[in-house]
Amino acid sequence: MLNIDDPAEIDHTPAIWRLGFRPFFLGGAVVAALYIPLWLMGWFTPQYSLFNSEFWANVVPLWWHPHEMLFGFAMAIVCGFLLTAVQAWTNQPTIKGRRLIVTFTCWLIARLTLLLPMNIPLVVPALFDSLFLGLSAFALWRCIYPVKQWRNIGFPLLLVVALVVNLASYYALHQRDFSLSTQLWQGMIWWLALVITIVGGRVIPFFTAMRIQQPKPDPISILENTLLFVMGLLFIQAVSHWLPKGIEQILLTVAGGLHLIRFARWQGHKTLKEPMLWSLHLAYVSLPITLLLMAININNEYAYRTLLHLFAVGGIAALCLSMISRVSLGHTSRNIYQGPNMTLAFLSIALAAVFRAILPLFMPEHTQMWLWIAGMFWFIGFGMFVWFYAPILMRPRLDGRPG
Repeated sequence: MLNIDDPAEIDHTPAIWRLGFRPFFLGGAVVAALYIPLWLMGWFTPQYSLFNSEFWANVVPLWWHPHEMLFGFAMAIVCGFLLTAVQAWTNQPTIKGRRLIVTFTCWLIARLTLLLPMNIPLVVPALFDSLFLGLSAFALWRCIYPVKQWRNIGFPLLLVVALVVNLASYYALHQRDFSLSTQLWQGMIWWLALVITIVGGRVIPFFTAMRIQQPKPDPISILENTLLFVMGLLFIQAVSHWLPKGIEQILLTVAGGLHLIRFARWQGHKTLKEPMLWSLHLAYVSLPITLLLMAININNEYAYRTLLHLFAVGGIAALCLSMISRVSLGHTSRNIYQGPNMTLAFLSIALAAVFRAILPLFMPEHTQMWLWIAGMFWFIGFGMFVWFYAPILMRPRLDGRPG
């Protein structure tokens, strides 16, 4: 079997390009930290913002914000994680050096061309976004298929699905069909929920069991398979609206209930002294809470859409922040539980979720203030990661090994 972690090997590749988590975690966190304040300024105070009405020559702000949070920020974190984890799963070398530079550059060019104040044809960012996702999917496939590791073959396929949805979102922008783009954004939120269902179900109980030194609860097959099926149906429903609301309400309720059962088995109450653990549990539990609240508010369009942000911020973003903090330490040979203190950062994202998704439901007359406060907490959370982890991600491993 190939030894991919030979301490005797001298790697002359600059540290930032040695493994996928390094550029994508840093790039994704920078985008997260900057784009929310930029969005708030552009939306509420365009007279003081770089993003005035003349700036948006080709890209509509209402489209740009969810697209960049999903395909700019979240997808960078997902791909950075998968391109790193696949090496451990398969014992096959993943992309680094030039191939990693090309993949990351495609992601970066898509972000920049959507920001430049000129009428750049939409085919340009669409092409580079597609190359980013396609190259990432191919890199995963090259590691997984040769060793016939069918358990993980779904990940490159999921990235291909994301690529198709992303192209559809560019088409929606070109056609100015914002009803379609809204469906696609909701679909991608459930796509990310499906990824979290798979990956979170593996790593959260595993990390917890190792730290509290108790056996990891064995997965319940019928629960796990039903969850995957129902979450997949929610993704399809979001992009197609082919099921009546009554059926969707049942799906939301079933998914929320099953996620809660799953979550309760992981003994999250025993992790309260470890920010690197309770942050994972807190992020994950926002998924069933969101699902159940959305089921209750199925006929309230405003509440339904606002509650999506409870999971988008409190679940997706919070889990991303927790995972990139943990993975960045572990894969640079640092002690996971003795790294930078990220407690304030984790709490800030949780508070951002409350101010963004809960308070506007109870006091909608102050929504603008809640959004600004949520944006402040969001910036603190991801700003802290960039501040503490940029030097870690740009330096070689402490033990001298590759990666």
